[in-house]
Amino acid sequence: MKNNVVIFDIIFYVVFPLVVWNLGRDYIGDYYAMLLSSVPGIIYSLYRFFQLKKVNVFGIYMLATLVIGTLIEVLAGSALQLLWNQVFFAYAMAAFYLATVLTNKPLTLYFALDIFELQGIDKKLSKKIFFQRKFLIVFQLITIVFAVRSIVLAIIKTWLINEYGVDAFDKGILLRQAFSWIMTGVSAVGFIYIAKLISDTPELATVFNFDKDRDNDDVELNSQINKK
Repeated sequence: MKNNVVIFDIIFYVVFPLVVWNLGRDYIGDYYAMLLSSVPGIIYSLYRFFQLKKVNVFGIYMLATLVIGTLIEVLAGSALQLLWNQVFFAYAMAAFYLATVLTNKPLTLYFALDIFELQGIDKKLSKKIFFQRKFLIVFQLITIVFAVRSIVLAIIKTWLINEYGVDAFDKGILLRQAFSWIMTGVSAVGFIYIAKLISDTPELATVFNFDKDRDNDDVELNSQINKK
């Protein structure tokens, strides 16, 4: 499944919701069709969460956004309010991303710590490295991209709701997934740059490449970092 993430994303986040929405709204109404259309995506997201096989920041983020997103939809009470709740949630997420940047604890930095930990890199060590200024700035920029994505998505959804009412729902599905891919692409560029910074620093490259002398390198690198 890991090799077909994009395909499964399209199926569970785009195809199923659109099919359920368009076929179900005439029988169960707009609101319940919206709720039902989100079920495949919720199940898929839960599956991906348990695939992590470890509770970390990224896993908690996935689960928390899933639970909150589901709650605001279930508690909306009407199709139109559900759409507006999604707009409010997008603004709230943007504020959250920016708050992590302003406090010098960008969320994407913690995602990176989780990724490298899964690859066998000591989390305390990578944390010391990534909080160095040259890395921290890049992670802040990547996190700002997340915030901008949420703000732009909220603005466009607002326009769609005002223009099309509840019919904005299916357009929002396509828009959300397109923006997710764009955000993934931009974020990937940022992480590639992070990898370049690491590879351009010999002592870091040795550690992140799982060198045989890893333990000695960790001690030496910790010493160098603590001196800065």
